[in-house]
Parts: sequence; C-alpha cells; structure tokens
Amino acid sequence: MFDTLGFTIDWLAIAAGFGIGMIVGLTGVGGGSLMTPLLISVFSLEKAVAIGTDLWFAGLTKVSGSIAHHRHGHVDYRITGWLLAGSIPASIATTTYMHMVGITKRADSMLSYALGIALVLTAVTIIFRPLWHRIGLWLERFITPRRQTVLTLVCGLVLGVLVSLSSIGAGALGATMILLLYPRLPTTRLVGTDIAHAVPLTIVAGIGHATLGNVHWALLIELLAGSVPAIWIGARLTKMLPDVWTRLALCASLLLAAKKILLTA
Repeated sequence: MFDTLGFTIDWLAIAAGFGIGMIVGLTGVGGGSLMTPLLISVFSLEKAVAIGTDLWFAGLTKVSGSIAHHRHGHVDYRITGWLLAGSIPASIATTTYMHMVGITKRADSMLSYALGIALVLTAVTIIFRPLWHRIGLWLERFITPRRQTVLTLVCGLVLGVLVSLSSIGAGALGATMILLLYPRLPTTRLVGTDIAHAVPLTIVAGIGHATLGNVHWALLIELLAGSVPAIWIGARLTKMLPDVWTRLALCASLLLAAKKILLTA
C-alpha cells in the first residue's frame, strides 16, 4: 500500500484489476469469472463480500461496452427483454431470501457450491465454444418460436439465481444460452445482446448485495482503476494470441479455482 495526500492506494488491488482486465480483453467473455476466486484467495474477503464486489466490478466494466454495442445496433432487445423478464425477478427473489436467512454457515456453504458450480460450467462453455453453435442448429428443429420465448425466459431465471449467488454466469453462460436458442444470430448481435443483459442483471444483483453490506467499495475502486485500461489493451492484443491457447489457459484457471472453493464448502 502507498499513502499519498491522505489516501491509501493498494497497488496489489490495482495490479489485480489490471490482470483480470487483460484476461477479459483477451478472452471476450469468461475471464471476469476469475475475479471472485481472486478476491477470496488473495484479498481474503468473505465469499459474500467477494461476490458482491465482483457483481459491481462486472456491471461497471461492461457499461461502456453495452453503450457501444447499442450505438452500432448490435443488441437484440427482444431477446434481452425476455432474459431480463426472468433474471431480474429471480435476482431480487434470491437476494431477498439471503436477507431473510442471513449469512449463516449453511448459507456460506451454499455460496461456495454455487460459486464452484458456476466456475465449472463457465469452463465447460468456454472450452467447447465451437460446439455450441452446431448443437443450437440441431435443436432448431425442436424449438418453435413459442418454445424459444419460454426457454429464453427460463434461461433468464436460471442466470438470475446463479449470478446473484456466485456473481458468475452473466457473460460466458449467458452467451452460450443465447447461442443454443438463437444459433443464427450474428456473432456481433449475440455478444451485444449478452452484454446488454449482463449490465442490468449484475447491477441489480449488486444492489441486493450492497443492501446486505456485501461490497468492499474501496477495493472496488482500485480494481476498476487497474482494469479499465487493461481491457482496452487486452482487446487489441487478442489477435496476437491463438484462441485455443487462451481458452485452455482460462479453463484450467477456472477449474483450479472451482476445485479450491468446492473443497472448502
């Protein structure tokens, strides 16, 4: 830490934010899932506080991306609307339940399992990314437009609960669910729609955790200070690294983090 003009700056937090920002920039989606395990293992935050802090980190870092995709017409607001119709009520219900039960030992164990499962699912979605499009095209013959709408709402419900319990899933899992249900959606609109859904969901879930006192605001500011320029740099370096190696490295990191968290559950 460094103290200047009465403010204490934690350079480790800024460096951590920079590292996660680089991973997010390089991978597009999924890299941010490492933030919560990092906050738990490196900064020794309680799981609930790490999750709440990461929700705000994820929401705020994606705001500019969401605006950019909106300006370029890359957001399918029908899909976003149905996802939010499921995810926002589910998020509010989940954080309300957390208010009622409090952070007991049982609740802490539940957060550990949710976090571990979310990390594993994110790793699976990333490593098999090329496969989901083919599966989505195969599912098209069974999914009518009406079923598509209902399933989009259900996906929103699942994401709302999972994101509120673990802070993970709004990016990689959300994008994969959209791809499975809408395999003919152009990649730019898939990414834009996923980000447009992730921002309000993570912020609503973040507000719920903030009312529980589960946000480390000072650390959040330092993480953002490091991540914002790093995301920009990582996005420009992404073409220099083979996609398969970045996905493998990210998946290995996610699975190792999941193993560590599930062993403590």
